[in-house]
This record gives sequence, C-alpha cells and structure tokens, in this order.
Amino acid sequence: MDRNQIIGIVLILAMLVGYQILVPKPAPDPARQGKQPTPTAQTTKPTTASGGVAASNAATQPLDSVAALRQFGDFAAVATGQAQDIVVENKDMKVTFSTQGGRVKEVVLKNYKTYDQKPLVLVDQQSSKTSLELPTNRGKVDLHKLYYQTSTRSGTVSTQPQQVVFRAEVAPGESVEQVYTVPAEGYVLNYNLKLNGLNNVVGNDNIRFVWEDKMRQYENDLANNRRSATINYFTADESFDKLTEGESSQEATLEEPVQWFTIKHKYFLSGFVAQNSPLTKASFKALVDPNDSSVVKTAISDVSLSMADVKSGKGQYKFYYGPNDFQLLGNVAPEFDQNVYLGYSILKPINKYFFVPVFNVLEKFITNYGLLIIALVVFVKLILTPLTYRSYVSMAKMRVLAPEINEIKERVGDDMAKQQSEQMKLYQEVGVSPLSGCVPVLATMPILFALFMLFPNLIELRQKSFLWAPDLSTYDAFITFPALPFVGSHLSLFTVLMTASSIAYAYYNNQTTPTQPGPVNMKALSYVFPLMFMFVLNSYPAGLTFYYFVSNVVTITQQQLIRRFVDEDKIKAILDENRRKNASGQGKKPGGFQAMLQKQLAAAEEARKQADEAQRKAKQKK
Repeated sequence: MDRNQIIGIVLILAMLVGYQILVPKPAPDPARQGKQPTPTAQTTKPTTASGGVAASNAATQPLDSVAALRQFGDFAAVATGQAQDIVVENKDMKVTFSTQGGRVKEVVLKNYKTYDQKPLVLVDQQSSKTSLELPTNRGKVDLHKLYYQTSTRSGTVSTQPQQVVFRAEVAPGESVEQVYTVPAEGYVLNYNLKLNGLNNVVGNDNIRFVWEDKMRQYENDLANNRRSATINYFTADESFDKLTEGESSQEATLEEPVQWFTIKHKYFLSGFVAQNSPLTKASFKALVDPNDSSVVKTAISDVSLSMADVKSGKGQYKFYYGPNDFQLLGNVAPEFDQNVYLGYSILKPINKYFFVPVFNVLEKFITNYGLLIIALVVFVKLILTPLTYRSYVSMAKMRVLAPEINEIKERVGDDMAKQQSEQMKLYQEVGVSPLSGCVPVLATMPILFALFMLFPNLIELRQKSFLWAPDLSTYDAFITFPALPFVGSHLSLFTVLMTASSIAYAYYNNQTTPTQPGPVNMKALSYVFPLMFMFVLNSYPAGLTFYYFVSNVVTITQQQLIRRFVDEDKIKAILDENRRKNASGQGKKPGGFQAMLQKQLAAAEEARKQADEAQRKAKQKK
C-alpha cells in the first residue's frame, strides 16, 4: 500500500468508530426484555426496574435526524425538541406537566406533609417513570418520548376546570393529542388520548402502558409502610383484589381485564382508571429491596389500552393522585373506595355505615381529634347501655346464686358432669339463663374488632396531635430504647394506659363475678390477656390504643352507675318467686338454646347412670 491508501483506510475506520460512539443505539423492544411474570401471584426476589420503563428512559441524549428516523420512523419529526414544564395547580394539588412526553411529571399534594414535614411529592421525575407504546407499521413508538406543543400556560385553576392540551404534529393532518383536565378542586385528572389521521400509520394491536413508581416513605415507620404498600385493582367482572400486602415482593399476571388499578401507599394513592373498555394484559409487581431504605417498594403496573377506543375517540381515562380518603373516593370510579380497607366482610358494614359516618359528623363539631375519640367512645357506650345493663343484671343473678352453686360443688365433689347437670337444674328452677350474661358481651366484640381494622386506615387521624402524641395515626414513642424482642425500640404510653385500664377493669369485674367451674382459671387469664395485647398493640396507632383506654374507663364508670340501680335483694326475691312458680308448674318452660342444653345434659346424666349401673352389675357377678 502507498501512503494515500493507508490514510484512507485509517479515516474510514475512524468514521466507523465515531459513528458507533456518537450515534445512540435504538431502544430495545420492552416486550422482549426479561422474563414475564408467572400466571399467578407469588413471592419473587427483588429486581430492578421493569424492562419497558427502563427502555423508555434509556436514551437521554439528543438524537440526530438519522437516529430519530431509525428509532421513531414516521414519528421522527417529533422525536427531538426542547422540554418545557407547565405547572397547573388548584387548591388541593400542584401538577407539573412536561412537553417531553406530554405527561405528568410531578404531583405535589398541597394539604399534606411527609412525616418530617417536607412537601408531599406523590410522584416526580426521579421516582415515577411511564411509557406509552404505540404499535405502528414500522415498530413500536413510545409516545412519552415524543415532544409536544401546547398553548397552555402555567397558572392556577380557580372556578372552572382547565384543559392542558399537548399536540405532536407527526405530518400534515396527522397528530397525537393528549388532553388533561385539571379540576378546580380535588385530585382527579381526566385524560383523553387521541390519534388524528394516523389510521394508516398505526397497527391494530393495543397500546401498552407501563408505570413504574419507586414509592417514597411518607410515614415514620418504614416496616409498617412496606406492609401497607401494594397495588390494588378492580376487574371487569367487578371483583376487587390486590397484591398481598407485606414486606416481601409480590407479582401477578391477570387473565381478567381490569377497570382500574392503584399504587397504594399507607394513606395515599396514585391510580389509573379506564372509563370505557377495560385494561387488558394486566401485570402487576410490588418489589422490595431490603437493602434500600430510601424506597418503600417499587410498584410496576403493565396494562394495555384499547386501540379501538383510541381510534374512535373513546380513549378516555382518569388519573387519581391524592389521599386514600373514603369520603373522596366514592365518585372517582366504581368501588374505588375499596382502596380504604375497612375490615373483613362481616365487619366492613359496621365501619362503612356506622363508624365512618359518625366520625365525619363529629368532625364538623370537634376539631381536636383526641376529644373527638372521647366523644365517639361516649356515643357508642350510650348506644350499648341496654346491653351493658343486661350483662350486669345477669352477673348480679349469678352472685345471688353463688351460695347455692358452692353448695352443689361441695355435695357433688369433683364430678364436673354432675356439677353442670345440677347447676342447670338450679338455673331452670329459678328461671335464669347461663348465657344471658355472655350474649351482651359477645355483641360488643364486632365493634371492638371493627375499630381494630378501621383506625390504622383513617387518614383523618394522620398528623393530628393530642397530649404527648404528635400523630394519632401512628404509635406515640413516649420512651425509646435499643430494639428488644416482642417490644421493638419504643414504648407507647397510650398502650401502657390501655393495659393498665384493662387490668383495672378485669380486677373490678373479678370482684363482682363468681368463680366459674372448669379446668381453666378465667379470672387469672383476664389479667394475662391485657399484658399480651400490650406487646401486640405497642406499634399500633395511638388513636386506637387511646380509644381502648377511654373505653375501659367509661365502661368501669358505667358499671358503677348501673350498680346503684340494681338491687340484689329484689333480684333474689324474683328468683325465689320463679322457683315457687316452677315447682307448682306455673313457670314458663325454657326454650331455645337453654332447652337444648338441658336436654343434652339430661341425656348425658342418664347415660352416666346407665354406665354406673352396668358397672355395678358387673361387680356383683364377680
């Protein structure tokens, strides 16, 4: 080779190397990246971002015309541009849109703060990433990578909803439009996706929407935040479901289309709702990295939007960015208020139709939430007064009969079956049902369990202070110390007061209740259970333990007042009169469960007598 040939070859190699370095590679197809989720929900190991979102955010440097044409095909004309932010706010939230992608870039909830009193940013460019893949005749195009034009200016929505229109002019008469409607108040953004004149450019496959959210920590307890964080969804057959809550990773691929899904924090939601055709090919993940304390969970939602709807002008959807408040969610979408967990199906009606409405009525008159809880306790106790009175009268009857029950024990000895049979005869003689004292107590149990489910999910208590507790929606760490087994790293004073009041109530109750026969000492257990619950409830919301504390105090006071109106001498006279009537055949025969119980005890007694007689005859033969 001569010198000119060598120089030519070197220049050609330099051009090839420079092209590889300077020209970015096309983004890989998200559908081909990574292993797809399995068909059923299961625990998985933590992973990084989903393939689709990672691919949609890979190319950050500007594209030249050749690279844009190769990556975006017919949409190359709008693949480059200058990003501009449009900030629109109402009285409840501030939304930042970007012309790059025509998407929501950031949402700040103006009426809420994080646990460390910073602005509550529900989504932002760093934590929340989305891709919107449009199938075309030349491959898939991510609409959230295009650059859009808008005439909307930043400002505040005052009285009428404001539209924010983003338009990407692909070619003359061909465009993509994304239209957002920001309300004057509230947290719902109406969203409309339009394809104008693009029928010969796009395919018939559905549009893939991927949303990845690295969920931030808004409450003080990271472990509790992780247990509460999940993805909820509502299927087309009107079934509400969710990924299993907890501190491990979960994923699910659904065969059934979904009407909506939400990325749920403990007290806040980011959601997407289809207003026409449901979302198909839904796949959800909630991933946990135990080594990363800066992220609660990484939530990934992967769904498909109906291409037929978008082509026909029916690509209408909603975004919800706001609090998980039962009172606000009912109008967003069907069953959207199920994002607020109100307990098991048997307990949910108590919370939904009683406690939540009563709580909201009391809110209108009482601004201090500690006092509101006291008022709620008093209101509930007043309603339950008839049951409490019946329970106390039943215990008074048992106290009156205590001497006769003790006499039966001395006469019968340790034969428990005989004791129970003789006691039932006594109850029948005096007209007393042994269950009359249990029924009122059991009737109050659903209320206690319903509150146990409700209080941890009440956003109304969030960051509401009372006495030494700065936030009634979480535990009051009155004393902190190194982590201990079963206790944790703090001690809640409201939980201690609840425990002390439970023990005091047990002591008072044991003084007025006769000892019941049986292998288990129920009086001793009444002191053990409060101590056990102290460790369980130590990390529960201060509002819940304060409610239980006030409830115990009010119950003791209520029983002291009832005691003044119950004359045990009159009760004894009534029982003696019943005994006389029953002996003469004038008394009312027992019915229902008591009659069945007596029948069973009588049959058991007869069987025992027959066994004794058979044993006696066998001994005589020997």
